[in-house]
Amino acid sequence: MLQNCHLAKSWISSLELIVANFAVEEESIDPNFRLFLTSMPADYFPVSVLQNGVKLTTEPPRGLKANIMRSYDGISEKQIEESKAQVKKMMFGLCFFHAQIQERRKFGPLGWNIKYEFNDSDLDTSLTMLPLLMEDQEDIPWEALLFVVGHITYGGRVTDDWDRRCLMSMLNKILNTKILEDDYKFSDSGIYFAPADGTLKNYQEYIETLPLKDEPEVFGMHPNTNINFQLLESDRIVSTIMSIQPRVSVAPGGKSPDELIIEKCEEIEEKLPLLLDRAEGKKELFKTDAKGLLPSLSTVLVQELERFNKLLKVMGSTLVDLKKAIKGFIVMSEELDTMYNSLSIGVVPPNWEKVAYPSLKPFPTWFIDLIDRVEFMRKWLVNGEPSCFWISGFFFPQGFLTGCLQTHARKDQIAIDKLNFAFKVLDEEHTQIEEPPESGIYIYGLYFDGARWDEDAGTIIEQKPGILYESVPVIWFEPVIDYVPDPEEYSCPVYKTSVRAGVLSTTGQSTNFIIAVELPTKQAPSHWIRRGAAFLCQLND
Repeated sequence: MLQNCHLAKSWISSLELIVANFAVEEESIDPNFRLFLTSMPADYFPVSVLQNGVKLTTEPPRGLKANIMRSYDGISEKQIEESKAQVKKMMFGLCFFHAQIQERRKFGPLGWNIKYEFNDSDLDTSLTMLPLLMEDQEDIPWEALLFVVGHITYGGRVTDDWDRRCLMSMLNKILNTKILEDDYKFSDSGIYFAPADGTLKNYQEYIETLPLKDEPEVFGMHPNTNINFQLLESDRIVSTIMSIQPRVSVAPGGKSPDELIIEKCEEIEEKLPLLLDRAEGKKELFKTDAKGLLPSLSTVLVQELERFNKLLKVMGSTLVDLKKAIKGFIVMSEELDTMYNSLSIGVVPPNWEKVAYPSLKPFPTWFIDLIDRVEFMRKWLVNGEPSCFWISGFFFPQGFLTGCLQTHARKDQIAIDKLNFAFKVLDEEHTQIEEPPESGIYIYGLYFDGARWDEDAGTIIEQKPGILYESVPVIWFEPVIDYVPDPEEYSCPVYKTSVRAGVLSTTGQSTNFIIAVELPTKQAPSHWIRRGAAFLCQLND
């Protein structure tokens, strides 16, 4: 191991000289000679050495079977022989858990909000701590095991609270008293379980019997998850192909790409909504109270108007600049060139994304969605507060919900930090709502991902085969003092987009996360946690 940078550079200089000599005296090199180098990334490492060598890398194997077998390749026969039967079962459980959380990443946001780099050192640490925690203990310290393995060893890498909840749910499914029973299964299929007491060879023989293809049920997920996985793979391939498409000199119909982009710019300009003018608003919305304060929701509306107007202004000005640049009146900057490419392949230009709300939609549906959002805000501005709010239409839904709580706090003279929302899913669609509730708000516009809502039973139920998303009826958000969620209900996170991951805010929550909605369920909440069930404000198409 190199001790310092100067020694490293000196050593590398000598190595380059050796390589150069080898190149000159190739005939004198023993054919069995091999020089193995290992290095962390370093800008001073010579490219010539890398170019003249064979590069090797170690990647985790694909599939539960291969992952578990690799884990057992690192366990010695002596380690197995010296372990008690209980420890052996839990060792297998940890190897199974390690493989599960590795493979769950392939399902994208349904698997983990953020792709974590769990590695062999996490498993090695857990296997080392297992006998130490059980040493001189009459009873197995399950809580200590779960905390050390889940919250510290693996959880130390997890930065998203909802991912941590999922990780602990998966670990609880494995590390519990039932694992010591020979008939306990890790999945509904009954294929995966901790084998009875045996030798290392016995465990390896059992692992060889496991299927090569992993069905979603082994991860606690719905069969529809395979469709999500295939869509993610196909989207990745298509986006790569689209990004490297060359510009053609003449497009179909005899028009050049420049002419098509100019036409598209003019079409967008024609349909671009007018700016939202507060002066056109209903006067009752902006009446101040005795303290000179605007109603909380009116403040939210004003903030939303400013955000939408900023986006519309940027779109309008850059469309004009792009047309001028194409015609040669101004310089085609890097920003305008990127905008040109984006419009040509049907994606939202980056300079618009910077001032827009989060969205994964392609440009054609994104633009329609923008028009709908502006129209919703305009109706609110001109006609007054709607009886039911389209939560997906906001730039910043979190601020809107805070405004709702503040409205209730001012009305009843309650400290806002004592208020939280209770939730009730109604049997009505938003078009049927004529009057707002006496307390709180009605919201609509959410989609269920990983589950669906049964209006007849009033609970969460499984998805229909082949149907990935279903719209959710109107939900009543009711402010309640010192509200405590029912632990028997499923705490369903609400996200702005299907990616779910976002930048960590000062609150420690992802900026993509909005709120958790408590929903009744006939199954245990852990069932839906492993399913990855969540509400989304918008879909990708």
